[in-house]
Amino acid sequence: MAAKAAASNVPWLGEYGEYTSEMFRQDFPQFTEISQPEEDGEARAVSLVPEAMLQMFIAQANDSVLPSRWGSMWRYAAGLYVAHFSALYLKTYAPCSRSIAQAAGGADQIGTVKSATMGDTSISYDNSAITAGTEKWGAWNATQYGSQLVTMARMVGMGGMFVL
Repeated sequence: MAAKAAASNVPWLGEYGEYTSEMFRQDFPQFTEISQPEEDGEARAVSLVPEAMLQMFIAQANDSVLPSRWGSMWRYAAGLYVAHFSALYLKTYAPCSRSIAQAAGGADQIGTVKSATMGDTSISYDNSAITAGTEKWGAWNATQYGSQLVTMARMVGMGGMFVL
């Protein structure tokens, strides 16, 4: 029976990952700022992503990236999930906005620079990677973390199978 359950590639009932913020800070230190030493001489690690948002991304990863499917790649895959959404969040982050247009402007999709001109300043962007990527994989191609996760998911993922 255990072999059938493993071969079917169906998650275990109630399965949940146990990825934590400590794991994320260790695995992806680029999302942590080390503060200047305090009076006691100790530097503090401060998350660049607000703690409530980070915990929400971690909970989503624990619901979505299941250990039984990912095996030894699970921890890295869960971290990539959290890093992807953290990066998307930080791309639009601002401590405050002065107008609706300023708040909305932070959410513009910008592709890679296709061409640039110096005289009379002209820049054009190639958004094809973003728009083509959203056809099958949503916004996963919007960050390197998402692209890595999708690449791994293609190796790991296969549809459920009927096992007699």
